[in-house]
Amino acid sequence: MRNLSSIRKTFLDFFQKREHKILDSSSLIPHNDPTLMFTNAGMVQFKNIFTSQEKRSYKTAATVQKCVRAGGKHNDLDNVGRTTRHHTFFEMLGNFSFGDYFKERAIKLAWELLTKEFDIDCRRIVVTVYDGDEEAFNLWKKISGLPSNKIIRVAGKDNFWSMADIGPCGPCSEIFFDQGEGYLGGLPGSSEAGDRYLEIWNLVFMQFEQKSQKERCILPSMSIDTGMGLERISAVLQGKTDNYDIDLFKTLIQASEQITGVKYKGDNIINHRVIVDHLRSSSFLIADGILPTNEGRGYVLRRIMRRAMCYARLLGYEDPLMMRLFPVLCSEMGSAYPELIQAQLLIEETLKVEDMRFRKTLDKGIYLLDEVSSSLEKNAILDGSVAFKLYDTHGLPLDIMQDILWARGLGGVDVASFKQSLEEQRSKARSHCLGLGEKITEKIWFSLKEKYGTTKFVGYNIHHGSKVIEGDEKKSDYSLFQKPSVDFTQGIPAIVKAIVLQDSIVDVARAGQKVEVLFDQTPFYAESGGQVGDTGIAVGEGVSLQITDVQKKVGGIFVHHATIEHGVLRTEMPIILTINYQDRRQLSINHSATHLLHAALRTILGPHVSQKGSHIIPERLRFDIVHSKPITREEIKFIQDHINDVIAQNYSIITRIMNIDDAIASGSSALFGKKYSDKVRVVSIESDDGRVYASELCGGTHVSSTGEIMLVHIVSESAVSAGIRRIEAVAGQRARSYLVEQDEKLRSLASFLKVQSSNVVKRVEEIWEERRELHLINAKHKLKLNVDDLSCHTIANVNFMSHVIPDADFKELKGLIDMLQKKIKSGIIMLIGVSKEKKASVVIAVTQDLIDRFNAINLVRLSAKVLGGSGGGGRPNMAQSGGPDGNKVDQAIANIVSFLKNKIEK
Repeated sequence: MRNLSSIRKTFLDFFQKREHKILDSSSLIPHNDPTLMFTNAGMVQFKNIFTSQEKRSYKTAATVQKCVRAGGKHNDLDNVGRTTRHHTFFEMLGNFSFGDYFKERAIKLAWELLTKEFDIDCRRIVVTVYDGDEEAFNLWKKISGLPSNKIIRVAGKDNFWSMADIGPCGPCSEIFFDQGEGYLGGLPGSSEAGDRYLEIWNLVFMQFEQKSQKERCILPSMSIDTGMGLERISAVLQGKTDNYDIDLFKTLIQASEQITGVKYKGDNIINHRVIVDHLRSSSFLIADGILPTNEGRGYVLRRIMRRAMCYARLLGYEDPLMMRLFPVLCSEMGSAYPELIQAQLLIEETLKVEDMRFRKTLDKGIYLLDEVSSSLEKNAILDGSVAFKLYDTHGLPLDIMQDILWARGLGGVDVASFKQSLEEQRSKARSHCLGLGEKITEKIWFSLKEKYGTTKFVGYNIHHGSKVIEGDEKKSDYSLFQKPSVDFTQGIPAIVKAIVLQDSIVDVARAGQKVEVLFDQTPFYAESGGQVGDTGIAVGEGVSLQITDVQKKVGGIFVHHATIEHGVLRTEMPIILTINYQDRRQLSINHSATHLLHAALRTILGPHVSQKGSHIIPERLRFDIVHSKPITREEIKFIQDHINDVIAQNYSIITRIMNIDDAIASGSSALFGKKYSDKVRVVSIESDDGRVYASELCGGTHVSSTGEIMLVHIVSESAVSAGIRRIEAVAGQRARSYLVEQDEKLRSLASFLKVQSSNVVKRVEEIWEERRELHLINAKHKLKLNVDDLSCHTIANVNFMSHVIPDADFKELKGLIDMLQKKIKSGIIMLIGVSKEKKASVVIAVTQDLIDRFNAINLVRLSAKVLGGSGGGGRPNMAQSGGPDGNKVDQAIANIVSFLKNKIEK
């Protein structure tokens, strides 16, 4: 029996032998399509080729593409587990032609792969063609020999594909597998529904361009885009009618059975399916750099993870199940997708932390579901908007809420209003996602790229005003520079190729106007890799420009944002470009320091650390990393010392141009989710004896040795979001200046406190402790003044006293308990402190004579749920808890009173 891995390999080998370029799967984060939440088809990475906005060195390709359909328009999440074929994550096999072969060869290749390589009985194959595409109909008949009744003409959208309302489009031909007479369903295109005919491959013939709703023309270069689900074709080749019965899922489900002790049968079939499916999508999304958050792609990931965690609870399993299953997935898929192995620690830590965090949320969600449904009469239906809030905020899946409500004799959830609320949320997520991808590149930059090609960057080797031009200096004609007033030593000569003013291409621009300028070559670095673009000036005959920013647009053209200071700027005029060398020098220092920081973090915190973002400006560097907990002061000191030790050893910083495969094989690190070209620039930090301290794929500017950095000082460490930490640092002369400033502040503070600089911390601690003691005395005084007025409820002969004290913390609350216990002798005391941020701290004490009836720990935990917290601890006679919602203190007190009444009356 062919396993899934061998089927994947057979597909790629088949097309490689037929002169197709075999490409890796692109990231699940679409690189060039901000309209997509996730990559959901094989053609996504080729979209710009299909629209003629990009050209590649090859005309045919084949891929196995990672896909996720769990957010936005393409969303299979709710169906997963309940059908045999829906998945949130799947692999899409595809072959592509960009103006090379068309219908005939596409059909030949498909037929040969299915019937020869995969050995599928041709009698079990049925195909459809677009009604009116007689060419495809005749080609299928000629190539396959299928009878006419198995080549079915289908009209409508199902057999005609378009990228959007405007753009490339064309008819489809779908290939179906006949599962046999034991299944219901008529031929494709018929009205007889059923699963007998299973779609396994879709061939798209891109031959038209939709100009408008009424106008469609033939493309000058016709293309092929095909897609076949690996899981579905594996089921066919393994003789299975259920995707979850193929070897990959079988292995994962067996592991889930073994860990949970629950068999894959009956009601638990759905539970196991959801868990193993969502494990795949969660793991691959994390490997591509997405982490669970409350917005955009991270929000969808959190929904997927928490849905799986809910189903794990239905199996009665309380520990982080997906974390324990991940090594099995890694073993099965890690050879095909090495990013799983590279990110293993990160994935396992993320799965574990999210599971631990969700436990508290899930408990509260079920508690709130109990609360909102308790007043409903038998067979009553819960408002869908209320259910959606529990789904959105607390992660309770709709189907689990339905099961809970039905078990209580209720009518379940109003699904229509739930879906309405869900669609509103998805619209927000989609609008957020539009800002995550690259901005849709304006047509103007595509046209300029086609006309002038890639901008030649000559700025890597410029330092302190020296001029080094890489490549052929004769590319442009600079003989127009005749006036002796132009100083060549102060900049790089260039030719103005295009001027854009207010989104229009112009030939002339004048003083005071803000323009975007394209030169044939430039020493100005364009913003990328976290490093901001260079600033500087441009001077020509009778004109000067202040360049404020440089951005890289499609195809590697550098767009210079500038203000014309004086004179007239014209296309094709010669000009001298001079960067701000002082800022460039500091940017290079900071960028090299960022590489040192990244390497030190991985060395000291662990290899799970990966870059989530950076921002490098002359004043400082900012670096965001994946790490699940705060970095301690001791760790920061180790990291800082480690970096400065490498600086002191004056390692060389070397750049090389390498093939991407060779660079990765050499150990150079690359950013998750970033798309790289075949040739990459590698920046390595190496000792004199060849030991590599750090090596990264990077296009930024750097100093030539670590000694030039002089010093790195970490200024701050903070949380950006769950699992993401941010480090800010200064380097070089900026670091020295920062430390001098800090020393001056310390000296001023020491003078103010009238102590030596070395005793400042000790004196501040003493003052802080004195303040706390005064605050406690003041609180006790206030309470003593009112102690006689405090109400003491008597509940069936048990005294109960409660009081809310603004700004009191746990220590202060416990200090006040003794005073009140002396007053009531016997009873229960509940004190709540509420901070200015509205966070609540609760302390409950039970006198010794009541401990056998009431436990303080149980009481504070009951309070915590109301206040938005969870847990609580202490001793049976005194315990503490808290929560973020201090506005509900009255409800928390009322809950305790109600609980005591019920218990005493029983």
